[in-house]
Amino acid sequence: MVRDVSIQVELQKIRKEKLAPCYLVLGTEKFLQDQVRTEILKKIQISGEDDLNFLKFDMTQATIDDVIAEAETLPFFGDQRVVFVENPYFLTGEKNNNSLEQNTDLLVDYLKEPLESTVLVFFAPYEKLDERKKVTKQLKKTAISINVQQLNEKEVRQYLLNTLENTPLTLDRKAIDLILRLTDLDLSKMMAELDKLMLYGQNQSAISAKEIEQLVPKTLEHNIFDMTQYMLSGDTEHTLRLFEDLVTQGEEIIKINAILLSQLRLYLQTKFLVKIGYQQANIAETLKIHPYRVKLAMQEVRKFDEQILVQLFDQLVEMDYQVKSGQIEKKLSFQLFVFQAAERLKNK
Repeated sequence: MVRDVSIQVELQKIRKEKLAPCYLVLGTEKFLQDQVRTEILKKIQISGEDDLNFLKFDMTQATIDDVIAEAETLPFFGDQRVVFVENPYFLTGEKNNNSLEQNTDLLVDYLKEPLESTVLVFFAPYEKLDERKKVTKQLKKTAISINVQQLNEKEVRQYLLNTLENTPLTLDRKAIDLILRLTDLDLSKMMAELDKLMLYGQNQSAISAKEIEQLVPKTLEHNIFDMTQYMLSGDTEHTLRLFEDLVTQGEEIIKINAILLSQLRLYLQTKFLVKIGYQQANIAETLKIHPYRVKLAMQEVRKFDEQILVQLFDQLVEMDYQVKSGQIEKKLSFQLFVFQAAERLKNK
């Protein structure tokens, strides 16, 4: 089931209703964390970190005593003051030997009767908390919880679609798929790129996938993903052109080989796991990689015989060894590999 990824319910409450005395913002998605920060500060009309009604504590360097002292302070010339609590590791099972000793009982007592004039916000950038701890139980009982866990592919896609509904910009399915891939489902990165696309497209209603290719920068990994697709389709011209472009841009050939090897290894592992009945989520968990990478790999490996992938992988391993041992020149070695790969694929 897809979550309300826009967290609009809680954000609307923050904008329209009186702020609650305590919030727990739990999750690792930084973009959504920052949305909550922005809306709370905007609501109280906090102008900056030097505002007398705003305090922020990093709990790896501050104590709960400091937090409670500020939480119990009345606001200056206003109705409410805001206290942000960052990195509250004491809510987790994490052991932090370098941190200060924390008096969690003091926080438990405060949370039983929090001041209405203070908005105490815990930003917990963790996947989960230690539910056995008394302080965690009391916080979850008192605070309004806002879920900002990292979104899955469906949720990121829906977030993008919801955002586009409030803009004059139109993107087709192919363009949306490309943005998701080029930003690696990273919500912060995706929204930053969307801002640039809206600026570019302010005088037009739609932006094509081709324009996005030119506007959204590719990482080396993205380029090698494209290179792998060209190579496995037998397109030596585009494979070598992209290779030459990367070398011209200063990328090390040995690094290119290593990432290409990693890509082929992923394809082989995915092919094998699919064959024995694993689904996308099982493969992602087994290989400890993002499910979206698995999805892309599953789409590609359907086209190829397992034996061909094994042969290409073995050949690339041998080529990598020959290059590193000085038996063959790096650029020539890669060019030979691409031509030989095309020949294998043609005769498969």
